[in-house]
Amino acid sequence: MGRKRYLFFDIDGTLAAGGYGNTYVPASAQRALEKCRAAGHFLCIATGRLQSMAVDYMHELGFKNMVSDGGYGVTIDDVFYGITPLPKEKIVRLVDECKEKGMPWALQIDNSRFRQAPDNRFEVFTHDIYMQTKVIPGLDPRDCDEIYKMYIACLPGQEQTLQHLPALPWCRYQNEYIFVEPTDKAVGIRKVMDHFGADYSDAVVFGDALNDMSMFIDGWTKVAMGNAVDAIKERADYITTDVEEDGIYNACAALGLFESV
Repeated sequence: MGRKRYLFFDIDGTLAAGGYGNTYVPASAQRALEKCRAAGHFLCIATGRLQSMAVDYMHELGFKNMVSDGGYGVTIDDVFYGITPLPKEKIVRLVDECKEKGMPWALQIDNSRFRQAPDNRFEVFTHDIYMQTKVIPGLDPRDCDEIYKMYIACLPGQEQTLQHLPALPWCRYQNEYIFVEPTDKAVGIRKVMDHFGADYSDAVVFGDALNDMSMFIDGWTKVAMGNAVDAIKERADYITTDVEEDGIYNACAALGLFESV
């Protein structure tokens, strides 16, 4: 008999292959998830995506648990426990700077599939299909109760001119804009573990990209996909094969996660 483990899976490049717009979960990964559930382990998504934009995918994969919003949102047994917002005063300063420098921006002020912008410049600049943008004339972060993400339209390198950006977590997934959003999945993982009173050493995390770096820390088992960036592999306890080459299945088998607890 094995011991119960708490498994946390990044989505893109880890659990799912195909890239943005063509995402699919390999059949071998689906079999691995089924076997881990049958063995009695706890399974959880760990994603940077907004909870509202990941919950349907969570259900499609048969999950009821999710660390979302880069670690700042937690769902356990289909109960959403909310999102910790970004520090409003820092967002206000960054928005003011973007206005001064003529950089289009948008905000995520609720857990919806829409972001808000003060005009159509963000949409015109980015032509983005990741999510829809609602124009709210006169939008001011000072009037927002909570802010979960900010989006800044700028080409690679231009973000370096923003003096207030380093005070906030951010990353670039698209060529046309950056995301100012939480990037500490370990925060959400600890919340889940604490909810169950589980020992952190019983957690197993699976990842591939730089935005997974925050959960590749000492104290639990870290699995890097074969297609992971070198920085992730350097911190991993185990390196499996590529996501498209049965990476999830091979890792779970190697770690003995198919054994009943």
